[in-house]
Amino acid sequence: MVKDTKLAAYTSRRDFQKTAEPKGDAPVRKSDVLRFVVQRHDATRLHYDLRLELDGVFKSWAVTKGPSLNPADKRLAVEVEDHPLGYGDFEGTIPHGEYGGGTVQLFDRGAWEPENGDPAKALAAGELKFALAGERLKGSFVLVRLKHDRTRGKRTNWLLIKHRDDYANDEDEGGGILTIDRSVASGRAMKTIAAGKGKAPTPFMLGKDKAPPADAVWDSSEGRAEEERAKRETTKGGSAPKPQSPKQKLAASPKKSSPRKAAETTMPDFVAPQLCAAVAKPPGAGRWLHEIKFDGYRMQLRVEGSRGALRTRTGLDWSDKFPAIVKAARGLPDAILDGEVVALDGEGRPDFSALQAALAAGKTEALVYFAFDLIFLEGADLREQPLAERKAALEALLARRRTGKAQIRYVEHFDSKGPELFASARDMGLEGIVSKRTDARYRSGRTDSWTKAKCRAGHEVVLGGWTDTGGKFRSLVGGVFRDGKLAYVGRIGTGFSQTTIERLMPKLKAHARQTSPFLGANAPPRAKTMHWLEPKLVAEIEFAGWSSDGHVRQAAFKGLRADKPAAEVAAEAPAVSAAATAPPAGRGTSKAPAKGGRGKVVVMGVTLSHPDKALWPDAGDATPVTKRDLATYLEAVGDWMLPHLEGRPCSIIRAPDGIAGQTFFQRHAMAGGSDLFETVKVLGDHEPYLMIDSVEALAAVAQMGGLELHPANGVPGDPLEPGRLVFDLDPAPDVAFAEVVDAAKDLRERLNACGLEAFCKTTGGKGLHVVTPIIAKDIDWEAAKGFAHDLCVALERDAPTRFLTKASKAARKGRIYLDYLRNDRIATAVAVLSPRARPHAPVSMPLTWAQVRADLDPARYTVRSVPALLKRSKAWAGYAEASRPLAEAIERLKR
Repeated sequence: MVKDTKLAAYTSRRDFQKTAEPKGDAPVRKSDVLRFVVQRHDATRLHYDLRLELDGVFKSWAVTKGPSLNPADKRLAVEVEDHPLGYGDFEGTIPHGEYGGGTVQLFDRGAWEPENGDPAKALAAGELKFALAGERLKGSFVLVRLKHDRTRGKRTNWLLIKHRDDYANDEDEGGGILTIDRSVASGRAMKTIAAGKGKAPTPFMLGKDKAPPADAVWDSSEGRAEEERAKRETTKGGSAPKPQSPKQKLAASPKKSSPRKAAETTMPDFVAPQLCAAVAKPPGAGRWLHEIKFDGYRMQLRVEGSRGALRTRTGLDWSDKFPAIVKAARGLPDAILDGEVVALDGEGRPDFSALQAALAAGKTEALVYFAFDLIFLEGADLREQPLAERKAALEALLARRRTGKAQIRYVEHFDSKGPELFASARDMGLEGIVSKRTDARYRSGRTDSWTKAKCRAGHEVVLGGWTDTGGKFRSLVGGVFRDGKLAYVGRIGTGFSQTTIERLMPKLKAHARQTSPFLGANAPPRAKTMHWLEPKLVAEIEFAGWSSDGHVRQAAFKGLRADKPAAEVAAEAPAVSAAATAPPAGRGTSKAPAKGGRGKVVVMGVTLSHPDKALWPDAGDATPVTKRDLATYLEAVGDWMLPHLEGRPCSIIRAPDGIAGQTFFQRHAMAGGSDLFETVKVLGDHEPYLMIDSVEALAAVAQMGGLELHPANGVPGDPLEPGRLVFDLDPAPDVAFAEVVDAAKDLRERLNACGLEAFCKTTGGKGLHVVTPIIAKDIDWEAAKGFAHDLCVALERDAPTRFLTKASKAARKGRIYLDYLRNDRIATAVAVLSPRARPHAPVSMPLTWAQVRADLDPARYTVRSVPALLKRSKAWAGYAEASRPLAEAIERLKR
């Protein structure tokens, strides 16, 4: 058989009497898509095995350093023998002394598809482009065989490279995903697999009749140890219990604790928590429940195999800090709970200072974990279920533990009106209340469905220094991050006992530095009594309110917060009335009512919800940029933008809670989306892409919190045909902007020499884009990108001290990175006149070449200033008629 021939090398290297690896004779599930797996393999040395389903087997490569999401990383991938498709479910230990001896973990799996024609021919030619849709690896990749590595029909060394797309991560350098030590199929860590413990992987390739049961364990010497034990029990006369599925277990639970339509899936290692939006007052009516706001550490309790683990809001494992709570979780089934670790005072009220003292002394036995949400339960993902049902399931789960001394407690809630409960909480001296929509799903990040109202002003600050008098500690100096810079907000001079100071001083001295970390006009001056700090320590404070110059008044120290990174500390002000944030009269061109935000706000026929929500804190003018401002900006520039958007797939960067909240890409249409969006199918992608084909659709973008537009660069109506080339000039931090201006002019000269017209725009950041419209009949994207590459290489060759074409951070110092990689079928670039999700609401502004001069200041182009500037601008005049044949340009460049 052909298949047996393909697996001859595989079978010849293994003794299946000694290893539990698949023989290749088990039936495989049929699939309409090609599948892939990546296995972490700790053999002679740790590596990762990439396996792509093709022609009935897994084509396989050993990726020495592991796959990377950074396009700059070129990972060596050594081609190995074909593997049977059943290997896609293998996770266990290959006995030492056998071929490939060591532990194998299922690191990722999903579907893949080729992107450059017949994959068999592409492999034979030495370059396979493909897209992955896994749990961790997503987007477009390429395998490139090294030159001279195919002799006498033998294929050995390849490079695995990530293409630049929405899933690329320049900061990743491979480590971001490779630090995750959890199987996507069983949730087990490598040590657990090596010990032969925990659950077996859920089936992916094998049919159900051949897949291991849910509680089977691969053993290095016995294979399915649990399965064999079950057989022995049956032989003795008993009957092996039939395992229940997670859905069956939920169905057998009390009705009120059974979330409907719970999705059965592998429990993740960590779920980013849902966060609250700050409000001045809690909601008064509607489908809301209210909980007491705890003054503690937000923690996620994960229980698997009766083992508990506590994770901070950023995913750090703090189990060793709270061993008593972890021990108390042993009796719970597999689950993920959301809650807070709290210290209680003598009257049963949360006491943050007592929590700090307990942690400092290592005496955490009396601390309590208050659980207020249930995210996963016994294989069921509950995040899509309403909060009311999740809380009912949580209450049933903890019912047997609800005693006065229980260390894991259920958080009761109140259905009374929010303002009444808020008043009671204030009278009792509590921190505040949290209000949640009873019908809301669990969503990571900050959302409007969870709000917090504080009875007393509390905040985190980053410590930037401390003061003393005659060597005696006096106060802390605090700040918050604004626009990426540490801004001074005041001194914290009370709340310090002698014990607190003794615990605090070693940490302060460990982070001491010689220079001030504060930037801005109001930074504190240097004095003999001032000692500066690296901005890494985070303190919790109470204060009386904000002064007019942005300083805290009457601040008191409560304790250090090790659970929150300093970079996340920004000024947090509660939501205020629409009148307070409405734009000044005459700003923008909206036809919507502007008086206090009352009534409906309609822009270009689109009704805006929460029109006065601040999306940017300011536009360099100390006034928030609201959703209404964004909609009216897009209305003002829409006719200018539209020719550069319509007919092209368009990705949208959304930030529903503003640039300080969670941002994410949206490329495809979503259920419940606006009817104003058009869609287009792109070869190689099953889901249709969004398109912005009308000015009215831009208002729909604003309504959904879309801050940036990134269209593809194909011909309108045909994304597979190149329509323009975009060159991104990205300078190193030490390169003056005048040098970027000179680089844009040099690039223009090169394009003109090839017969192409060039246009320039700011990026909304530190660089410039040079854009050239092209006619590329019968020329595909590969050739178009090749031309862009060769042009940039020519610039680099002529001026190697000024330019580079490889995204190497180490080599970029003093040079400008010529990014040509935006010129591909699936690549995008920020649209002309699109805002950016960056401080001060900058805009990618079209320029005349007369404006591209040394004194050009990109920061002047914001959503506030651009509409008026655009009316007087002649930028990009003649763009529509400027397309030139790319074929001729390619020939000219060769000459």
